[in-house]
Amino acid sequence: MKNDNNLFYVCSLVEYIARKTTNRRQDIVKQMQDELQRIYNYADVFHCEPIEKVADDFIQKDSIKNGNYDNISTCKYIIPDYWDIGEVFARLIEDCYDDEHLIDGMKEVYLSWITDKIMNFNSDLYYQPRDYLAVCYREGKLEN
Repeated sequence: MKNDNNLFYVCSLVEYIARKTTNRRQDIVKQMQDELQRIYNYADVFHCEPIEKVADDFIQKDSIKNGNYDNISTCKYIIPDYWDIGEVFARLIEDCYDDEHLIDGMKEVYLSWITDKIMNFNSDLYYQPRDYLAVCYREGKLEN
C-alpha cells in the first residue's frame, strides 16, 4: 500500500475548502481542476502554511462562492475532521490508480457516485477498510 503525502494534502485541502464554503466536494474539484496538479507538485511548500490560509488563498483566487451543501449539521454522530476524510479519499485514489494517473484518478473519484456516499457521515462508509472502498468503487456499487 502506498502512502502519498502530497495526495493526502490535496484531498484534505479539497475537504477543508468544501466545508468552509459549504460546497459539494465535486464542485470544488471542478472549480480547482486546473490547479490540482500544481497543488500536488508543491504540497510540501503549501503544507508549510496553515491549511486555513492556503484554503483562503484558493477560495479567493478561484472565486469560490459559498454553496448550500451542509452534510455537517445533519450528522448525528461524531464528525470526522478534514484530515480524516482527506485520508479516505487519498487511499481510495492510491488503491485504484497508478502513480502517473493520480490527479486524473482524483478527478474521476471525486466526480463519481462514491463521493456522495462517503460524505454521508450518518453512514459508516467513510471508515470502512480501504480495500472494501476500492472494490466498491471499481464495481460501481456498495457491496453487501
